[in-house]
Amino acid sequence: MQRVAPAISRRIGNGPKSLVECGSFATLARKAGALEALDRALRQTLPSPLREQVRFADLRNDCLVFLASSPAWASRLRLMQTQILATARAIGTCASSVTVKVAPQPPATIEPDRSKPLSPAAASHLRAAAASLTDPELRVLFLELASLAETTDSGADGTP
Repeated sequence: MQRVAPAISRRIGNGPKSLVECGSFATLARKAGALEALDRALRQTLPSPLREQVRFADLRNDCLVFLASSPAWASRLRLMQTQILATARAIGTCASSVTVKVAPQPPATIEPDRSKPLSPAAASHLRAAAASLTDPELRVLFLELASLAETTDSGADGTP
């Protein structure tokens, strides 16, 4: 008699899941919302400098998983695991341990400085350089660049 093996997932390891394993979008959205609420509730009890350097990542097999921006912050969070577990139990989350992984926070987006307007003197030099150029396309580009100069003093040297 042949035994029928139960259908098991072909997924090996902790890599990305296939879309079929993830469920519907509504299910994912509910899980994300629940994790976000749990993150807010757990981090709210932490002291201020620590609160900004860690974030809650997941609840896996009764284990709260946090991400810390550096090993030093991870150590500080590990020291507070008793308080974190007590808070989790108080809000109805079944957790028996805390895991902290170091994952640097993504860099803050830096907006580039807005370009400073050209001074009238710079515009004058660009016009002079354009007049000496033989390439008509390059001359047009220099004149367009010169037209970006501040308009308060433009025309002081007799040029438009």
